[in-house]
Order: sequence, then structure tokens, then C-alpha cells
Amino acid sequence: MSEHIQLSIALCRIGFYTCLQKLCCKAPPPARPEYDVVCIGLSGAGKTSLLSRLCNEISDGTIPTTGAETIKIYWSRYYQGSQGVVFVLNSTASDEEMEASRSELHLAMQHPQLCTLPFLILANHQDSPAAHSVSEIQKYFELQPLNRGKRWILAGTTTNNMEAVRESFSQLISLLEEKEVLPSRI
Repeated sequence: MSEHIQLSIALCRIGFYTCLQKLCCKAPPPARPEYDVVCIGLSGAGKTSLLSRLCNEISDGTIPTTGAETIKIYWSRYYQGSQGVVFVLNSTASDEEMEASRSELHLAMQHPQLCTLPFLILANHQDSPAAHSVSEIQKYFELQPLNRGKRWILAGTTTNNMEAVRESFSQLISLLEEKEVLPSRI
């Protein structure tokens, strides 16, 4: 694995309903729960840009997070208390970066603190002609075999189509709400 590939993590502890309310609602919606969601992915995948745009913040001048490889051993501290996972990948990445992203996703899906949580996998930069399609990514990342007992959504995204991003997060919220009614597993 090349040393130039950097991993990064962004902690996303926002109330999705609060954020969505700002974006689309004129009247206050009924009270909804807030969820703790961790957002992870390789450096430069677009985590900060997508989340900033989702919450209607200006994301101009966003630069990739650097140096995260050195703090990777502490990632599990960010996982504690999480109720869902957003994994962002760059769908225009090189083969080497796609393999690194695939490896990190599989590690996250098998992590003891995350393995029972719903995952939203965002294949970012779908507006680029060089982007791998969502179906290619699903096949390459071997997501179908992971389907047994896992709850995940794979969606193509771009910061130019925030409606699709909001729809993806709405699907994640549905998975999070679904988990609340399910009996806990031991």
C-alpha cells in the first residue's frame, strides 16, 4: 500500500432532523430524535464537503484532512456511542485507492462497535466522467455477500445534487428508526 494514501475520519455528531429542517421545512416539525453518526473514509473522498453542503454551510476552500493515519489507533474512541456510520468514498479514485477504501470499509463493517450499526456508503464524485458506477462499486467492494445480517445503503452522490444526498440520509434515518423498534440482540 502506498504511503501517499491517507485515511481520515470526520466525526459527525449532528442532529440530522435539525439539519434537514433548516434545508426544507418552513414550520417546525414534530420533535424527532437525534442520532450520533460517525463519518469515515479516505482523505479527499469529500466527507467535509458533503456534510457542510448538507447543513447548508459554505464549503468553499475545504481542504482534505491530513495526518489522520497517525491517529488511526484512536478511531475506536470516535466509534463509541455511534448509532450509524456514513462511509464516503471517492468513486474517481485510482485502483490502489479503491482497494484501500474497500479494505477500510470491510474493517469498519467488522469492527465490534460498528458491526451491528446501519451503514450509508456514499460513492462521491459521481458527476465526474471518470467515476466508477454505483453497480461497479457494489460489485468491487463485494457488498452483496456482506448483506447477510448487515444493514447498508450504497448511493451515488455529488455536491452538485444535494437532493440525492438528502434522500440518502433520509434512508439512513429510516434504518436508524427501524433499529429502535427492533429488540436488542445479545
